Amino acid sequence: MKLLLCLLFSFLPFMIQSQPMIYYCHKTDDSIIIDGKLSENIWLIAPWTKTFSDITGNIKLEPKYGTRVKMVYNNDYLYIGAELSEPHIRATLTKRDDIIYNDNDFEIFIDPDGDGKLYYEIEINALNTIMDLLMTKPYFQGGKYLLSMNISGLKSKVYIDGTLNDPRDIDNKWVVEMAIPLKELSETLYKRRKPKSGDIWRINFSRVHWDTIIKNGKYYKLNKPEYNWVWSPTGVVDIHRPDKWGYLFFK
Repeated sequence: MKLLLCLLFSFLPFMIQSQPMIYYCHKTDDSIIIDGKLSENIWLIAPWTKTFSDITGNIKLEPKYGTRVKMVYNNDYLYIGAELSEPHIRATLTKRDDIIYNDNDFEIFIDPDGDGKLYYEIEINALNTIMDLLMTKPYFQGGKYLLSMNISGLKSKVYIDGTLNDPRDIDNKWVVEMAIPLKELSETLYKRRKPKSGDIWRINFSRVHWDTIIKNGKYYKLNKPEYNWVWSPTGVVDIHRPDKWGYLFFK
């Protein structure tokens, strides 16, 4: 019995956050300007998610910096706002569909019909550089990524509370604001219907963060694994587990 209890408590940090997260997304008729500031009234009303956790769900691996998200939608767009605390905001990649997670980044994963197939991935860095793709299915099931797919009409802006790529000072945070056309996302849905009140999608968010040092007035990325901080933990170091993603309820 003592051995059984020891095993139970050793796995408890992973069990505590095993259930997918839930977000209730409000509809708006407001006009939203994509400027990275989240200043419209609807943004002030929309709730934040809980602060991101380690991807494994282990509460002992508390992220070094806070990350949280809020969402709203209208007839045309799913709007996503993300706030990422960071004392040294840096980014290097500038070309569309560069492998953005080689920088510190914010990532969005959307599976509109929840079947674990043909889901979207969007990555963005502090330079507002986008990588977007369509996954045929998860990698562990032999899935392929279609990087040639670009989400038409995608709009994004990054606001930096601090200075970008300047190691001489301490920054506060960077904020991502994004408008994702619902028409594009509905292409993967049966009957290709935009979401309406009562619909449920699967969604998750990830933040990739690399440790760096400052040497001779420059940033240097350390040769060590990245951190993976997420909204809805998957239990393993693999964000491509759609069955573990959170639920997006359209109100």
